Amino acid sequence: MFFTKTHIILILGIALLSNVLKAQDNLTIYWQPQISLNYKVSKNYSHNFAIANRSYLYQEEDFVFNVRQYDISHFSNLKIRDNQSVGLGVQYRIREIFEDDKSNELRFTQQYNITQKYRSLRLGNRFRAEQRLLTSQTIHRFRYRLALDLPLQGVQLDIGEPYFIISSESLLSTTKASKPEYDQRITAHLGWLLSEKTKLQVGSEYRFENYTQKTENVLFILTSLIVSL
Repeated sequence: MFFTKTHIILILGIALLSNVLKAQDNLTIYWQPQISLNYKVSKNYSHNFAIANRSYLYQEEDFVFNVRQYDISHFSNLKIRDNQSVGLGVQYRIREIFEDDKSNELRFTQQYNITQKYRSLRLGNRFRAEQRLLTSQTIHRFRYRLALDLPLQGVQLDIGEPYFIISSESLLSTTKASKPEYDQRITAHLGWLLSEKTKLQVGSEYRFENYTQKTENVLFILTSLIVSL
């Protein structure tokens, strides 16, 4: 299948418009900037460090700007084949200083990732298990993400050129005290390879949270700076 920049922009625009139309009620909007640092230890082993901020932009039918949380995370990734890898992660979420009725969170993650490439298009399947440790409860979460990315100019990505990423992720969260919660996330990014080791990404993510009980509509505006050493 052949994609042009016009096709990609059209698909992204339709997706964003569809999300806005569906989210007439019970909508929350966040801005989430993030800085990531990738460090390659060896050919098959690497680390990722990241810090992210999440702030309210729209809440309870009103425009606001309030910080919700900070996330600090580390991930170790081991390549077991050319197109497969496993990883372990830890994240600490700082929230209670911004919202008195919420608690901080410690999160552990286990991951398996497999990719396939078709000319300039790359397809990724990611499976994750998470343990979210909060003051009042422990949440076990299981995630599957299907992602597609490709350069928007030529077959391979060169410095100064843009690229596009789109993904869909399904989540199941379980606890002892409540019913299972099902979420769905749709994410689109437009990125640029600024230099051999630096990328800039902007995009959006739409979440249908707890959609089998009472759906919460959440829209994220995303900005990311990714530096590789």
